[in-house]
Amino acid sequence: MSLESRITELESRLAFQDDTIQALNDELVEQQRRIERLQLQLAHLARRLEEAQGTLGQAQDEAPPPHY
Repeated sequence: MSLESRITELESRLAFQDDTIQALNDELVEQQRRIERLQLQLAHLARRLEEAQGTLGQAQDEAPPPHY
């Protein structure tokens, strides 16, 4: 294998690796966005659950109506 063909092969591999690294980086960025969005949704649901439990707790604390 000549020096020129070896260099051409290395350049080809480097270009392929650069493309692969960029694709992986793009996917990683998108995955991080999804994780952040899911964390926000989870925090929102946790707040709603706490509010619902607070409302339920208040309703249970009330005495039953006099006709019982």
